[in-house]
Amino acid sequence: MSGLFDEGTSEPAPRAPRRGGQPRSRALIGTVVVLVVVFFGISVFDGIWTDRLWFQSVGYSRVFATVLGTKVLLFMVFGVLMGGIVGANMAIAYRFRPLFRPSSPEQANLDRYRDVVDPLRRWLTIGVAVVLGLFTGGSGAGQWRQFLLWRHGGSFGTKDAYFHKDVGFFVFDLPWLHYLVDIGMAVAVLSLVAAAVVHYLFGGIRLQAKNDRFSGAAQVQVSVLAGFFVLFKAVDFWLDRYSLSGSGGLFTGIGFTDDRAVLPAKSILTFIAIICALLFFANVLRRTWLLPSVGLALLVLSSILLGVIWPGIVQQFQVRPSEPQKEAPFLANNIKATREAYGIADTRITNYNANLRLSQAKLRADAASIPGVRLLDPALVSDAFEQLQQVRGYYSVPRVLDVDRYKVNGRLRDLVLAVRELDQKGLPDSQRNWANEHTVYTHGFGVIAAYGNQSDINDKPVTNNDGRPVWAEKDLPPDGVLTDMFPPNGYQPRVYFGEKSPSYSIVGKVPGGKNIELDLPEANGSSAQNNTFGGDTGVPVGGLFNKLLYAIKFSEPNIVLSSLVNKDSKILYDRRPRERLQKVAPWLTVDGDAYPAVVDGRIKWILDAYTTTDNYPNSQKDSLRSMTSDALSPNTTYATLPTDQIDYMRNSVKAVVDAYDGSVKLYEWNSPGQPEDPILKAWEGAFPGVVLPKRDIPPDLKQHMRYPEDLFKVQRNMLASYHVTDPKTFYAGTDQWKVPVDPENKANKQAPYRLSVRTPSGGPNPVFSLTSVFVPQKRQNLASFISVDADASRKDYGTIRILRLPSNTQVPGPSQIANSFGADSEIQNKLLAFTRTNSKAVYGNLLTLPVGHGLLYVQPLYTLRNTGEGTYPVLRFVLASFGDDVGIGTTLTAALDDVLGTPSTSGGSGSSSGSGSGGGAVVPSDVRALLEQAQAKFVEAQKALKKGDFVGYAQAQKQAQQLVDQALAKTSKAPSGSSGKPSPSPSPSSSPSKAPSPSSSPSPSKAG
Repeated sequence: MSGLFDEGTSEPAPRAPRRGGQPRSRALIGTVVVLVVVFFGISVFDGIWTDRLWFQSVGYSRVFATVLGTKVLLFMVFGVLMGGIVGANMAIAYRFRPLFRPSSPEQANLDRYRDVVDPLRRWLTIGVAVVLGLFTGGSGAGQWRQFLLWRHGGSFGTKDAYFHKDVGFFVFDLPWLHYLVDIGMAVAVLSLVAAAVVHYLFGGIRLQAKNDRFSGAAQVQVSVLAGFFVLFKAVDFWLDRYSLSGSGGLFTGIGFTDDRAVLPAKSILTFIAIICALLFFANVLRRTWLLPSVGLALLVLSSILLGVIWPGIVQQFQVRPSEPQKEAPFLANNIKATREAYGIADTRITNYNANLRLSQAKLRADAASIPGVRLLDPALVSDAFEQLQQVRGYYSVPRVLDVDRYKVNGRLRDLVLAVRELDQKGLPDSQRNWANEHTVYTHGFGVIAAYGNQSDINDKPVTNNDGRPVWAEKDLPPDGVLTDMFPPNGYQPRVYFGEKSPSYSIVGKVPGGKNIELDLPEANGSSAQNNTFGGDTGVPVGGLFNKLLYAIKFSEPNIVLSSLVNKDSKILYDRRPRERLQKVAPWLTVDGDAYPAVVDGRIKWILDAYTTTDNYPNSQKDSLRSMTSDALSPNTTYATLPTDQIDYMRNSVKAVVDAYDGSVKLYEWNSPGQPEDPILKAWEGAFPGVVLPKRDIPPDLKQHMRYPEDLFKVQRNMLASYHVTDPKTFYAGTDQWKVPVDPENKANKQAPYRLSVRTPSGGPNPVFSLTSVFVPQKRQNLASFISVDADASRKDYGTIRILRLPSNTQVPGPSQIANSFGADSEIQNKLLAFTRTNSKAVYGNLLTLPVGHGLLYVQPLYTLRNTGEGTYPVLRFVLASFGDDVGIGTTLTAALDDVLGTPSTSGGSGSSSGSGSGGGAVVPSDVRALLEQAQAKFVEAQKALKKGDFVGYAQAQKQAQQLVDQALAKTSKAPSGSSGKPSPSPSPSSSPSKAPSPSSSPSPSKAG
């Protein structure tokens, strides 16, 4: 008895904690769930509310409201639709479950699951409906762009070649209809699966029964849901007729097989699917699965036979044996649609019988375009700009600089520009703290600019500066031609919004408070100058609520705790120009390059934005990333694109972001003679007032707008094939071109270059253009030269021109020219003096331009020291090639003289790999005397600088410059045959160089 008693009383002991633990476990789980929900809710609210504040600060609240409202609407509609229908079907299946179930092993096994599920049935139904609703709602919200295009889309005014429907149907309506049908099929399938599971679990479906496997209710519900699915599939088959993209793979769009096999098959399958759906609906009354099963089997079999096998047979046995003839009319439609969709239908192709020998007469005919050839390579001189004009380690410039045009002394000049931006990575480690990074070091300062043709302010070649850039704008405070364009205090050089700006900065001070933002660093003993941001943008963070919001957003408690954040403080974030534009106009695809311009005394970032689609009928699809990738931009990204594959592209918007206050303005754009973009019109209907009319663009701003690089790359990619308009020639591939690889980067295509070149409509003056070349497929000689008028202020802006070389003319291509330069003994001999002194040769951009009824190649040649800190490329020579002749000189004129084999007075080498050799330059004795006096004054200035005698330094420097000017004046007046003591051509390093001013920081050691 005692043992039994002990055993009986010992059992409850271990159970007591379990019974008591269940409430605690449930409470713990409940607490965790509540905390997760609260955390998620706070994060969502913080993101939405801070976005609302940001859009308010830039004046685009309507964009935020429209996008958010559309997303919420679609989320609710599709989420409720999916969750409600699936949940209702589950409830209906349970409501009409059999009250009595025949006893069987199958039902006995299911009893255990029913006992578990039945008490939780309501929660399970709600859970399944909510989860499916959330997923479907998220999917629907992601379709906000397509919904708004469908809602506001109109007509293109162009009809497709096969269905004779307006292109707007394919671009605006068809994608949305496809999505609705896909949602309908998903709802039907998921409802069918959910209802079938409930019916099976509660005995409505008995799979092991010999007869009556479906109860009456189960059969009705399954039949109806299956009928709706097949009916939606019928609509899907019908819509697929409009979305055919080419079964043969030769081109995008309807081909012979699509027209003769796939289109009829889709129509037949549509009617078979409708019949099958009717059979399922009829099963509600007939209660037999025979006819629906036969109909479904017929549909599946027909899909295989008509949708797969029959098109394959037509393609293999009817098209392949005579493909050129069969596909010719369809290929013609593809060519026409592609040229229209990419804006290349009006390309002007000129047969260009290029000369292979350059003469003085032909060179003089194109003399206007020679001095403007850009010798500074924007992809190479970044280090030179940074080392010579960085001023402090926390300033930086982009890896690839920009090219723009400004009027200097009444003449338009190409300038290579960079914005001196703040780069906090350059701060000393001891200065890297939250206060400095987010309240003190807040902005960059000014623009750095150099003349692209390595000439001075009077457009005279400069060879006496050791190969350094010839500055047009330099130093801090800024000094140069850009600053001089504006009255005192009329230039705002501060850069709060740039490509390297910090993630966020907190600016502003209380009335009468101290300026704490570093503006200008200390120089020559003078103290640093501070500043306070005075722009209208920025989100106020003076109140505790906004402080908490942004402390959560940036995970930074100092925003709440720091005394540097006062009642008048603002927070600046999302500061990169491209990022700001993508946020303000999320329906646009933004060009990869934001370029700066100084307009009306302010630095502006100009961006190009595109409307794109992948639904333009019969137009060729290709990867936007692939088409825009090249040696300068090997990895392009387009965050706003739903798909990387496009078949239509327009530069419909030009946008401007102010570098000081971050304000964003969007302007409607279309090239002269082109109609307004229908896709942009749809977006303007969805977001009225966001895009300003083209007429509102200020004239001074328009002068700096240019043709976008990414659009030109896409058009260049298409014109490599679609310059051919004859289908037979296109199919044969005998006239296919390709973009050559970059001679210095074999893994990527050669980038297009901005040059001022002569055009038929430009008269004697060169036109600012974006240029590139083509080579034939699988060959390296030149096939054609392509350019587009890039000056937005001209009426011919956007005109694409191709100079087509005859097939029997062997003009060397870029890779062949690079090989010629590399193999030329004279060039290599001149480089020996540098390569023997721990330096290497660096070849710049290989430019191609039409000159002298031929094609001239020009390439700057730099040297770069192999070791040491602060190295940067130094321009040593200019290489030129025309036909088979190669020349080298310290200036472009000297290199051309070398190509011609004539004596050079401007620093040529005096030799050519083609014909003849040039002589050395002859310097008149009086000019030499003045230069020697100038050199002595430069030495005197250097000595004064070392002693700290800034007054003596300035006087000697001024006298030296006057002597140089006198020498230049005498040189320009001297006749070509003037005699004097002959001397070898001066190299850049042998000429007197101007010493640095006392206000500048010590120059780094010379590179190369």
